[in-house]
Amino acid sequence: MTWRDEIPDFHGPHVEPPKPGHLTLPWYEPANRAQRIRVVSHTCECKVTTYELCTAAGQGFVRRTDREKGTVRETAWTLIATARHTFDQILQGEAR
Repeated sequence: MTWRDEIPDFHGPHVEPPKPGHLTLPWYEPANRAQRIRVVSHTCECKVTTYELCTAAGQGFVRRTDREKGTVRETAWTLIATARHTFDQILQGEAR
């Protein structure tokens, strides 16, 4: 038995394809607003574009990483509950 057999699979959920009429989110350059950022949830690494639900300084936002383009963008910082709702919309294909 190796260490790989002992550690469960930690990949995140898969993002549904965008639904017709999905919400187009504004994406911004990352803001260096907090010393530490906590990733609360993340999507599976099997896709080129991944999403992370992040919290910092009592606020939340979604970070989008496009490994093909080498870009990182984030939504506006807002209430954690609002950021969680946005992350859920992305997962369900209701927003991009």
